[in-house]
Amino acid sequence: MLGRSTLSRSGSFRPENIGQNALAMIGNLCFTFFVVGVLIFTIIAATYEPEDPLFHPSTKITSFLTSNSNATFKSDDTVVRTGEDFMASNQTAFSNFINITDVDTTSSIASVNADDGNVNPDGAATTASETCEGPLDCRDPELFHMLMKRVIEEFKDIHFYRFGKPVSGSNDSTCDMGWRFRPKEGKTAAFYKDYRRFVIARSENCTLSVVGIGDYHSGVNARKKKKNQKPGFEKTPGKQEAGQPLLPVVGETVNDALPVVESENSFSRGKYLLYNGGGDRCKSMNHYLWSFLCALGEAQYLNRTLVMDLSLCLNWMYSSSNQDEEAKDFRFYFDFEHLREAASVLDHSQFWDDWDKWHKKDRLSLHLVEDVRVTPMKLTSVKDTLIMRKFGSVEPDNYWYRVCEGETEAVIQRPWHLIWKSRRLMDIVSTIASKLNWDYDAVHIERGDKARNKELWPNLAADTSPNALLSTLANKLEEGRHVYIATNEPDTSFFDPLKDKYTTHFLDEYKDLWDENSEWYSETKALNKGVPVEFDGYMRISVDTEVFLRGKKQIETFNDLTNDCKDGVNTCSAAAS
Repeated sequence: MLGRSTLSRSGSFRPENIGQNALAMIGNLCFTFFVVGVLIFTIIAATYEPEDPLFHPSTKITSFLTSNSNATFKSDDTVVRTGEDFMASNQTAFSNFINITDVDTTSSIASVNADDGNVNPDGAATTASETCEGPLDCRDPELFHMLMKRVIEEFKDIHFYRFGKPVSGSNDSTCDMGWRFRPKEGKTAAFYKDYRRFVIARSENCTLSVVGIGDYHSGVNARKKKKNQKPGFEKTPGKQEAGQPLLPVVGETVNDALPVVESENSFSRGKYLLYNGGGDRCKSMNHYLWSFLCALGEAQYLNRTLVMDLSLCLNWMYSSSNQDEEAKDFRFYFDFEHLREAASVLDHSQFWDDWDKWHKKDRLSLHLVEDVRVTPMKLTSVKDTLIMRKFGSVEPDNYWYRVCEGETEAVIQRPWHLIWKSRRLMDIVSTIASKLNWDYDAVHIERGDKARNKELWPNLAADTSPNALLSTLANKLEEGRHVYIATNEPDTSFFDPLKDKYTTHFLDEYKDLWDENSEWYSETKALNKGVPVEFDGYMRISVDTEVFLRGKKQIETFNDLTNDCKDGVNTCSAAAS
């Protein structure tokens, strides 16, 4: 027996069995590794708590919320990037601007239905009138050419794309004229509208000459008034210049009235999407917009009208009270006119009024979704009038942007091009830039809490002191330049030593643009049902940032003024990556 057993075992190690034994051993090892791997994965899955993706964002949200052009501005306390920031500023259509030689030959490119005429080399024009008496004829084509030529000669740092025909001003010796332009070194894709008052002198031989040009937007009679049409419910294509992309036009009259439903029939045949509840309220503006664009993207994917709440909650970081503030209107911060023209949206108050009137009579149905894991792709076959996504109370699982995560991220494209900044705020920006003749440099100086925190920013306070700034800027800016300083330093007199070499400007120099006598004040008050609107922290940051970005040269705190890292010690390489 012993001999047989020994022979049997030894027989298993015969040469012809070696390959079979090796395969068996490899299989056992692989199975062991598999069991160990499953055990490790189970332990990790049971103990791991996922972090909020807003603070550790995906590649798409990172590219959306960050910018090379305003890198020194933190994404959580500055103006969020919107659609116009992603447009190329050097588009070919922008090359078709009006030169002074164009005015000498023909004005057909300058203004619709403009008549031809001649302009004298010295910029003065002789009108066709047979008498030197009586009021000016601002419609005279030769006078028109004279005004165009004078404007092009006067404002050398902007390109002109269109002139409006002059109209009578405030008296017999003034004319108002408007034009559309872009700064020559503009880094943003937008057009600007200006209209100024011209004082015209007339000599004894009837020769006319311009003796005075008013300030930015002084020629109020040249401001084109939009027709007072009732806003429609169906979306309409945005207005577009021939051969030019659809771009914001700053300086036009803003018409951001709420869209209304024209009839019961049009409402009942519509399809709607509504997001209800959730934890997004009172978060930063970046967070709000990232979630709102998810909802808007889903509505477009499902071919439904988005029912939106125009009442926002302003996060405490932007408020003067240092507390969250409700009842802030979407239209204070973003261009609702563009949104409603380019997309199908409806204010939720209007929607619920109409729903209450007609849902029983017309048997309108509601499809409720309470799980963010129900993807938009699963809702394409829903026939109900309203799809309502209802979000719970547990953060961060109740954030709207959760709908657009996972497999949905490859399907729903956030329509950022539909969200532009408020043109009322941008008009303040262009007014400041125009007061500086679009010929200024800009410096962002971040101090505040960071300058006081020596552990994370050991050199910031010293590097942004007046003496250090004078030394650093000497190699970056020409002496005598107008310099706009965007800063969170509350006492701007701190920078008085810079006045020895530069003409400095700060945001608060232009308070008249939002005080109680301003156009911004009266228009936002009307939007707010007669209640005055505070020019809050987000508005200030928005205007400050945008004026900075329009400077010919832009000097940034952490890129140019200090070697400290933007997010603290040893974070420079991480921020760069």
